Amino acid sequence: MADVALEKVIKVYPNGFTAVHEFDLSIADGEFMVLVGPSGCGKTTLLRMVAGLEDITGGVLRIGGTVVNDLSPKERDIAMVFQNYALYPHMTVGENIGFALKLRKMPKAEIDRKVREAAQVLGLTEWIDRKPAQLSGGQRQRVAMGRAIVREPSVFLMDEPLSNLDAKLRVQMRAEVSRIQRGLGVATVYVTHDQTEAMTMGDRVAVIRDGYLQQCDTPQALYDHPRNMFVAAFIGSPAMNLYEGTLEQGASAVRIGSQTVALTDQVRTARPALAGYGGRSLVVGIRPEHLPAVDGQDGPELHGDVDLVEALGSEQLVHFTLDARRVLAEGAHEDDAEQLLKHGEGVARVDPRSAVKPGETARFSVDVDRMQFFDAASGEAITG
Repeated sequence: MADVALEKVIKVYPNGFTAVHEFDLSIADGEFMVLVGPSGCGKTTLLRMVAGLEDITGGVLRIGGTVVNDLSPKERDIAMVFQNYALYPHMTVGENIGFALKLRKMPKAEIDRKVREAAQVLGLTEWIDRKPAQLSGGQRQRVAMGRAIVREPSVFLMDEPLSNLDAKLRVQMRAEVSRIQRGLGVATVYVTHDQTEAMTMGDRVAVIRDGYLQQCDTPQALYDHPRNMFVAAFIGSPAMNLYEGTLEQGASAVRIGSQTVALTDQVRTARPALAGYGGRSLVVGIRPEHLPAVDGQDGPELHGDVDLVEALGSEQLVHFTLDARRVLAEGAHEDDAEQLLKHGEGVARVDPRSAVKPGETARFSVDVDRMQFFDAASGEAITG
């Protein structure tokens, strides 16, 4: 087992395109690190550089304290799990799991023992004599993991291993992969474009955009304290509502469109830098769950025209419109590019019993202490 450290790692392709820019990241022994970001952000390139499948243009990569820039994949003592399983169709589950050990000319008795131990950990014992074609997608992915486990590597690398599974199975396998990784205690680098997957699986999550590390922290810290608008919009589903706003002098209130929301002493104390934005434009971020429908209580509110109500049983997602300019963080939730948010559109997460209906104007209570503020020019969070 070993830790992994990337120090100012750069990847430049022969055509001059820079895929990764001076990337710094440390992954502790036993840690589950998730790399997440939109398609083309460089996360798979990073994983392949760690694996030795891509040359490193600049910087240093260490595994277990040893510089491995010029070592072959075999010499790095890593095991990789791919998106497409890459199983041998003519081999049984047991033969697939033990194939790498057979290549090492390990004694048959030891191979059988390791294969059966891995199959037991993965819940594959009763399928050990079956061929891949007789297995479900989730079982095939577990076989691919078993093939990595028996090698007892220093580091696991996983490249979107659950993306080919259906939604229900993907949720089940998230828990399964996390359980197995915790049991093995091996440093793991896991690549995904699915921010929900990243949040539910990672000890820490590294958010990447255009080859740059945006922020690396625990899932909850990313959610509660995003460093910039990109992270704020990318982490969370539905995405954070981002609006252009104007801060009043003394940071006593913020104006969003034609509406004014009073700010508390707690907001000003937590974000002293806000004082310098009096009378200036900034970007205001509000999570959907921090906009519950008003139910008789007093306090700061926003009023919005309801366009759509999605009833999900445990909650309702209310899509509404304000007379304010919605800000879309470039690159975040790019899967929604076809339906770029229109002027002032927002989403609130409300109680399923709230009587909010399309076509009406609804009142939403604002949890001002949980609001986020960003510099309109740089997109950086306004904090200290």
